[in-house]
Amino acid sequence: MNKAKHSLRGKFSFVTILSLGSLVLGIVCICWALINIGAQSVHYADAYSSPSSSPTTFAVKQVRVTGDYAAPTEPDHPSDILNPDKILYPLYPAEGDNIGSLYIPVLKQKLPIFQGTGADELKKGVGHFIQSALPGEEDNCVLSGHRDTVFAKLGKLKIGDQLIVQTSAGTFAYEIKLIRIVDKDDKTVIVPADHAVLTLSTCYPFHFVGSAPDRYILTADFQTNNPSYEY
Repeated sequence: MNKAKHSLRGKFSFVTILSLGSLVLGIVCICWALINIGAQSVHYADAYSSPSSSPTTFAVKQVRVTGDYAAPTEPDHPSDILNPDKILYPLYPAEGDNIGSLYIPVLKQKLPIFQGTGADELKKGVGHFIQSALPGEEDNCVLSGHRDTVFAKLGKLKIGDQLIVQTSAGTFAYEIKLIRIVDKDDKTVIVPADHAVLTLSTCYPFHFVGSAPDRYILTADFQTNNPSYEY
């Protein structure tokens, strides 16, 4: 009788341990599956939220136009999708490309324009802020330059003076309408415009030693195509 009870208890203990083991194993498998599902969900959410995943949108990264160092990420250019009938630049220039020249008649100065506002571009000439419109387009085109090189004489310009930009899309004349000095963190320099605008930006004061605290800004409105200037 005692042997039978002992055998029954042994079998019962073995079954209990086996059941508990199976239960624990099942819980572990379920947790592992849930973790994998969660990881995949995050992966796909990140992929679809990426700016490059959508062909009809582009991301504008909030950065400062310093006139010295600014290297925004190149976005997909919107005009080739949103304004198919007003394409001035069928091929959007790559960062570092020479996209044209800026001529300042009053100063008799002709400066090369490069795509981008990184250190390399600003060493060679004037830099085009990538996330702004290209010259001649119906929006705000922002150009930056060093205060001690290409834009050293920018302070001599006055309202009414002309700025002429020549690119593969044509020659565009702008007239200076506003001159102002803003803080280096002022984002109004790169805001969109409802018409063709050319904005020039450099550090200020011009002869400041070290990192200048302000920015010298010229805003010019589009005036005409193909102006009759020889330069």
